[in-house]
Amino acid sequence: MRYLTIIVLLVVLATTGFSQKVQVYNPNANAQAEIKKAVSKAALEHKHVFLQIGGNWCPWCIKFHNFVNDNSELKTYLEANYEVVKVSYDTKNRQEELMEKLDFPQRFGFPVFVILDENGNRIHTQNSAFLEKDKGYDKKRVLQFFKNWSFAATNPDTYKKR
Repeated sequence: MRYLTIIVLLVVLATTGFSQKVQVYNPNANAQAEIKKAVSKAALEHKHVFLQIGGNWCPWCIKFHNFVNDNSELKTYLEANYEVVKVSYDTKNRQEELMEKLDFPQRFGFPVFVILDENGNRIHTQNSAFLEKDKGYDKKRVLQFFKNWSFAATNPDTYKKR
């Protein structure tokens, strides 16, 4: 009986006190200010701004964050072509003014991705469900999404004959 008590205690401790909760989103961040800063930097570096909207409460949001960060090709491409802002959306802060300005991307569920051009204009909203495969995300679909909405892909000069 004593061993059973110790085992139960260890299981409880492992699932509560010793487990680390991933904090991808900062619920106290000023999203508008972070976006403004990212747009300024994007304009200087000829990039777009990638908004990842979701919350620490959302398992698919954490899954996407980990999927990209654990894949060097995706992470490198994202960082080279976008300024990234993770926008926290939760019951305490629904970012109502920002969501209206972005044409209500939360209608697609979470995470939802919004691409802003180097001037801060919304050019695309992506339902993340289209990037999924089985019970996770699909590398090929995610990379293609990143490439399709990069600065180079949307710049008309890219397609002019030289």
